[in-house]
Amino acid sequence: MESKRLCPYCMQELEPQAEVCSHCGRALAGRNPAGSLPAGTVLAGRYTVGDIHGVDGEGILYCGVENLGRFRVTIKEYMPLTLASERGQSLTLRPKPGSEVLFKTTRMDFADLYRSLQRITPANGLEAVLDVFEENNTVYAVMENPGGVPLDKWLEAHGGKVTPETARTMLQPVFDGVAAMHQVGLVHRGICPENIRVLENGKARLTGYATVGLRTAGSGLHEQLFEGYSAPEQYSTSEFEGRYTDEYSLAAVFYRTVCGLSPVPAAQRVVSDSNPKARTVNPKVPQYISDVLSMGLRLRPADRIQTVPQLFQALSSEEYTQELGRTLRPQSRKLTTPDPEQQKHLFSLKALLAGILVLLSILILLTLWSVLKQDQPSASAHPEPDSTVTSIPPVNVQVVPDFVGLNYDTQVRNNRDYVGEYLFYVTLEYSDTVEKGRIIRQEPEAGEDVEPGSTISLVVSNGPEKVAMPDVIGATRDNAAQKLTQVGLNASFWPIYNDGSYVSGCVAYCSEEAGTMLDIGTRVVIYIAAEVEATVPVTPEEAPSTSSSESQQEEEPSSSSSSSQEEAESDSEQ
Repeated sequence: MESKRLCPYCMQELEPQAEVCSHCGRALAGRNPAGSLPAGTVLAGRYTVGDIHGVDGEGILYCGVENLGRFRVTIKEYMPLTLASERGQSLTLRPKPGSEVLFKTTRMDFADLYRSLQRITPANGLEAVLDVFEENNTVYAVMENPGGVPLDKWLEAHGGKVTPETARTMLQPVFDGVAAMHQVGLVHRGICPENIRVLENGKARLTGYATVGLRTAGSGLHEQLFEGYSAPEQYSTSEFEGRYTDEYSLAAVFYRTVCGLSPVPAAQRVVSDSNPKARTVNPKVPQYISDVLSMGLRLRPADRIQTVPQLFQALSSEEYTQELGRTLRPQSRKLTTPDPEQQKHLFSLKALLAGILVLLSILILLTLWSVLKQDQPSASAHPEPDSTVTSIPPVNVQVVPDFVGLNYDTQVRNNRDYVGEYLFYVTLEYSDTVEKGRIIRQEPEAGEDVEPGSTISLVVSNGPEKVAMPDVIGATRDNAAQKLTQVGLNASFWPIYNDGSYVSGCVAYCSEEAGTMLDIGTRVVIYIAAEVEATVPVTPEEAPSTSSSESQQEEEPSSSSSSSQEEAESDSEQ
């Protein structure tokens, strides 16, 4: 199909090489700054770039249009400001000298992240990733345009805060979406009111995906952290980040919605934790919800609530909160200055330890002297010095269970015995031999000794890697969805303008050709032909001025519709 270019503002077709839209009169040239993609640029033969929507240390967000289905999208271009040089007229992106390796690895991370998100979206509460492709020596991710307003702006318009019941209803899709990310080993790391949009139906949706480098200080990218919502471990590259990082941010967002203010930034809390309880800020907050938020905002990852489902259930049930409080690991005590009695006790302990060390040193020296002076050593006459030393067993050490072969979702993730003792970092790996969802391998291996709260890395099977795209052209929407589901592919359906060339309600074309080998879980965009009478909306400037022209325009679609119906009936008879 011949590619076309649409105006990113009125979505009418542009003339080739046109710099001004003949329909809305808007100029394309000079709208975006140098170094970015000019407005009107066509990517992958099907997306027209519009104005810049935002910039972060990882790339540029553009408003855009999908040319085939004529709907608005958001396009993110991987362009790290600290690693990339200015692009020329060819639009090809080049790394800075000396940054080639880091540029390539972070570009791969960017592509892997959005391809993984494409497999699970549009999930409930997550902004859908529609397409990921490489062009101009970089990577582009195409996402839906969810609409709505940012949560912080929405709260400002609704009195600054809401009741816990309203917050739960509004944010539940976001909790579900983050849980879906964690099931496939993804961590968002950027959950905050700025990246949550409240739609017209009152439900929230999460946006703002990014790689770990953007959301971790000192990674080489110009990091983007959110004060009050980023977890303490995000402020250091030496700290491991897991699902509990997102759990901290979700608790912080809920705190903001019911209290009317953000929590104290984590970097400040590490020095002096002065974050007030939610009930202290807003006495109308129930005590159990205040307790849950305190457990979710603990500074040490191992001390806080570990999973998103646990957090949401605790926010919904006082009984579950009490049970969780009994099973949750006790919060680590803060370091304080000891009182005089404690100082005396510490001094006594130090003196005792010093005396023991002196005695041990003397014993070792005497033993070495006696061994060196022996003319005829005899093992039977002189027992080995080590035989009198009793080894002290390690404290709080447990043996790692054997997780290999277990189903992660049903046998590990929801098992309290495991969740309370370990932190799991899950990655997916395609396998033709291991059933989807079962654990392929683990690190540390089974039988090794670890401390409570240690992280166990699990590799979970994602099933076979590739499937063939079925032929769905001409099929009904339900039939096409059934064919894709049978082979493990997902579908996004979009209506397109129908001038009579297609059968109404059936598939006109799709984003992937039949026979193409695709990853399991890939989302395919399916374009459904609209009713023939449907027309593309026109701008007020394009509306006809005379009633005679209106009646003439109304008669033409009717004739076209009649002709299309006769052709369809003829085809069905044949």
